[in-house]
Amino acid sequence: MADNVWPLVHAERAALADDLDDLTAEQWATPSLCDGWTVHDLLAHEVATASMTPVSFFTSILGAGFSFTKMAEKQVVRETAAGPAATLAKYRSLATATSAPPGPKVSWLGEELIHGEDIRRPLGIKREYPDASVVMTLDFYKGSNLIVGAKKRVAGLALKATDTDWNHGDGPAVEGPAMSLLMAMTGRKSVLDDLSGPGVETLRSR
Repeated sequence: MADNVWPLVHAERAALADDLDDLTAEQWATPSLCDGWTVHDLLAHEVATASMTPVSFFTSILGAGFSFTKMAEKQVVRETAAGPAATLAKYRSLATATSAPPGPKVSWLGEELIHGEDIRRPLGIKREYPDASVVMTLDFYKGSNLIVGAKKRVAGLALKATDTDWNHGDGPAVEGPAMSLLMAMTGRKSVLDDLSGPGVETLRSR
């Protein structure tokens, strides 16, 4: 599976760069779905992740006292310093990069899909994400508590996509678009209105 992930990652980066090409200063300052980060901040985080290697990751996390939050904040300050246009240009230059921090390759596809939507939703930008990319990412996160605790969040619920062939789990039902399920699985409560079923309130409480 890992061999097939990078082309999907690259496609998401190129699509997001194109979507952000003509943003105004006000739009760059729009709060993203990641608390405390603007659209510009979140793209800067994407730049930092896409340009990182295992060696630079360990150097960075050591310099941040082994705090992921402090490491990310330092990276955002660095990558936003030259302004949105420079951040976008760097992100576009990394569109086909295959460097990454240590971790499962499919998690970097998840990074692009989820943060892409974290950026697009507040800006009112719509994207039809490829089913194969979303399903691959759903299948990864349903069994992983890595960073965001998705496996624990959806435990005991029956998830079912209404726009593609994907389902997972047993229990009270949660149904809706696959991308909304992915966003909810990774803690984005603002997408829960996209979903239906008796399990939605359970998901809202987690």
